Amino acid sequence: MDNPTIRFLVVDDFATSRKIVIKNLAELGFLEIVEATNGEEAYQKLTEGIEGNATIGFIISDWNMPIMSGIDFLKKCRAELRFRDIPFILVTAEGDSTQIFDATCSGATDYLVKPFNSDSFKIKIKTYLRNVEKTISFSSLKVKKVVR
Repeated sequence: MDNPTIRFLVVDDFATSRKIVIKNLAELGFLEIVEATNGEEAYQKLTEGIEGNATIGFIISDWNMPIMSGIDFLKKCRAELRFRDIPFILVTAEGDSTQIFDATCSGATDYLVKPFNSDSFKIKIKTYLRNVEKTISFSSLKVKKVVR
């Protein structure tokens, strides 16, 4: 992985679930991780990170949490221009197709159903980051206009 400097925001009301995600991220070389226990706390940390120049580059959030759910947190992020493009993976114990549709329509980058295995988690993260790297390198190419 070429970009271990990305700061992740991991949001889940269960400490054990956060630890599993953090362990998997650490195995991929990502060590800059901010934790939150619900969407409201996560939003506050996201905002503070921007103001304190500690920008969050990727969000992994549980769906079902007290105070503010993951889907509500996602919608709040997507409603603001400054957070709209942050990759956002929703994690839930429910694999209901309606929920997946809801997540997609709300702007989720991807979706993971618990319990997930380490390999599937890592593949989702790696694949997304590879696609971003390709997009960045493609968009930085200089194209000359062909005049006929």
